[in-house]
Amino acid sequence: MDTMITSRQVRETCGRVSDMTIWRWLKDANFPQPVKVNRRRYWRADDVCAWWASHRNAA
Repeated sequence: MDTMITSRQVRETCGRVSDMTIWRWLKDANFPQPVKVNRRRYWRADDVCAWWASHRNAA
């Protein structure tokens, strides 16, 4: 089973960014899409970590 993380955990994983930054990334940078569970949004930890590693290496 995939580990699901909250937006707070996403922010911490990606260098303590703001919620607004995450939403911009969702719109502009092919950031992994969240999964809705009971009207809350969660991300697959593996997808976020892979995206962050590729994004960080590209910079």
